[in-house]
Amino acid sequence: MATKRDYYEVLGLGRDASTEDIKKAYRRLAVQHHPDKNPGNKAAEEKFKELSEAYEVLADPKKRQMYDQFGHAAAQGAGGPGGFDFGGFGGSGSVNDIFGDIFGDLFGAAGMGGGQRGRGRRRTGRPGADLRTNVDITFEEAAFGTEKVISVMKPVRCDTCEGSGAKPGTQAETCSQCGGRGEVAYQQGFFAISRPCPRCNGSGQIIPTPCDACNGTGQIKKRAQIAIKIPAGIDSGQRLKLSGEGEAGERGGMPGDLYVVINILAHDFFTRDEFDVVCEVPLTFAQAALGDEIEVPTLDGKVKLKIPAGTQSHSILRMKGKGLNRLGSYGRGDQLVKVVIEIPQKLNSEQKQLLKKFNEIGSDATHPMHHRFFERVRTFFE
Repeated sequence: MATKRDYYEVLGLGRDASTEDIKKAYRRLAVQHHPDKNPGNKAAEEKFKELSEAYEVLADPKKRQMYDQFGHAAAQGAGGPGGFDFGGFGGSGSVNDIFGDIFGDLFGAAGMGGGQRGRGRRRTGRPGADLRTNVDITFEEAAFGTEKVISVMKPVRCDTCEGSGAKPGTQAETCSQCGGRGEVAYQQGFFAISRPCPRCNGSGQIIPTPCDACNGTGQIKKRAQIAIKIPAGIDSGQRLKLSGEGEAGERGGMPGDLYVVINILAHDFFTRDEFDVVCEVPLTFAQAALGDEIEVPTLDGKVKLKIPAGTQSHSILRMKGKGLNRLGSYGRGDQLVKVVIEIPQKLNSEQKQLLKKFNEIGSDATHPMHHRFFERVRTFFE
């Protein structure tokens, strides 16, 4: 029989190592030599067993004391030749605990040999799925907020069986294959891996007599009327989350959520720039040149706006506080009035003569933009 190595030597530690030192050393070496990281490597598997055996002894204060006094001879009478009795790595729970810390994600925190991290875990009912629906609102409703009642077809809890899935007068039974845990352990190598129970699909329960109304699912499809409050200032594409208004969970599982996606309908006059309202207003040549006072539409109704003399096409005139409410904040944006000078069309002979006369008596002072542009053109080609 091969001579066992000193447990401190196996972990690369001195005899004065603390419990924390032992734990750190084992974690580092166990990851390095784990069989799953070294498939088919018998040497790595044996090394991993040796590391686990050393850690099981040195991490337990009583076993460590005996080992320090008597060495491997301390195993005699405690578990027979060949080492301490680990009880399938379940004796002190120390290897199970650290194994779960290192490989919990890999094996669903099942632990080794059905250890404490995976033992007795019962799966609850399956949670319901999230749902999504769209709702159309007007520009004004987006500006000031509104309330809507939407209609959604969705799975809801079965009233006949109250969501249990079992026919009234009967009840679900504990799954005999997994004992109600919702998972079973499979041996792989020298440790076990937990998987959802194939008989009960991870629920931990079997329904011998399913409910006639829902066929054992615990839910039925039904059209629900749901009231929603749409906040002022919301924009197209934004969504509202209604917790618990999604699909009902199966067999007591938590319901999903409902996401309501907002779509703002086009407006006859307004477009949007964040929280500002943009309105394009046509002006005649005379109004722009001489100035005027006009009525423009706003979210609050018609409002008079003064047009300064000499206003140029595409100028922006700002009306403070006439925009949309600021979502999640105070105050409102502005209304931006974009003026567009309308060029006269289909002129009669008198109008044409007047415009020709106007053009003849014009000067660089009356059309400065025109003068500057063609002056730059002349200079450019000289």
